[in-house]
Amino acid sequence: MNESEGGNLEVNIFQLIIGVVIIFVLFFGMSFILNMLLKTTYLPVLFYAVFIIGWLVAYYESGSWLDYLGEYGIVDIIYALMGLGGVLVGGLTIQKLRSLGYKMF
Repeated sequence: MNESEGGNLEVNIFQLIIGVVIIFVLFFGMSFILNMLLKTTYLPVLFYAVFIIGWLVAYYESGSWLDYLGEYGIVDIIYALMGLGGVLVGGLTIQKLRSLGYKMF
C-alpha cells in the first residue's frame, strides 16, 4: 500500500509501541476466551493463521505474489507477529491454568 492509496508509510515510535501492546492484548484476550469456551489449546492459532492468510488473499489483486508481500512494511509484520504472540501466550496461559487444577478453564 502506498501513500496515494491512503496508507501512511511513516510511523511514530510511540504509535508503534502502543499499537504492539494493543494488538498483543487484543489477540491474547480473544485466544483466552476462545480457549476457555472450546477447551482446545491450539485452535486459536489455527484461526489466526486462517485470518492472516485470508486477509492476504482477499486483498491480492494480480502480479507477482512476492511483490505483493513486499508491499507490506516492517510495521505490518511486527503487528502480525505480535498478534501471533498474543494468541500463543493466551493458549499457554490456559494450558498452565488447567495444569494447576483450575476447572473453570
